[in-house]
Amino acid sequence: MKIAIVEDDEITRIELAKLLNAQGYETVLLTEFKDLTAELADYSVNLVLLDVNLPYENGYEVCKKIKKTTPVPIIFVTSRDTSADELRSIQVGGIDFIAKPYDTFILLEKIKRALKLSDPNNFRELTKKDCTLDLHLSILKYGDRSTELTRNEFRILYYFFMNEDKIISKDELLEKLWNDKYYLDENVLLVNISRLKKKMKDIGIVHLLVNVRGKGWKL
Repeated sequence: MKIAIVEDDEITRIELAKLLNAQGYETVLLTEFKDLTAELADYSVNLVLLDVNLPYENGYEVCKKIKKTTPVPIIFVTSRDTSADELRSIQVGGIDFIAKPYDTFILLEKIKRALKLSDPNNFRELTKKDCTLDLHLSILKYGDRSTELTRNEFRILYYFFMNEDKIISKDELLEKLWNDKYYLDENVLLVNISRLKKKMKDIGIVHLLVNVRGKGWKL
């Protein structure tokens, strides 16, 4: 599991990385505080540990920007410890909150919990907009109707389910499928999306996968 650390104090950042590395986690230390979302986009991480007091903009604003581009879980690790701070962290999309100085055992347990809660492999189904994707049987369900998906159809739709409300381009889909070693060329991708949309229409789904002209598709 790869964890991104966003902490402007170098000593704290390095000590936290050492703690996590000793527990078997891989760490990414983000230090481009002027544009953290752009730096984060260069990595595929499973969790972000985010300080609130940062240069240029606070962690709450950073969290909102991250959540617009990726569903990665975020734990706030901060010297702020009021109820208002904890409430704010939840409102902007944080999955948990821990105040400094923190107990390392509690922090590690919160990290373990956040990773478990956000791992779709721990669930049998994902539901978005009244449509349910069975992760074990590769079946899409809507009301009392269902349709079976091929491996490629499932992988495409799964990626949309994991990136709800994000416009996903053709190039992004091709890149993700390539990175996962299930390469599709452009024509095959478009054929699969066309078949997927037909299968959805056959069971009454007309609202799930929307074309965004000139940009791609959005769930």
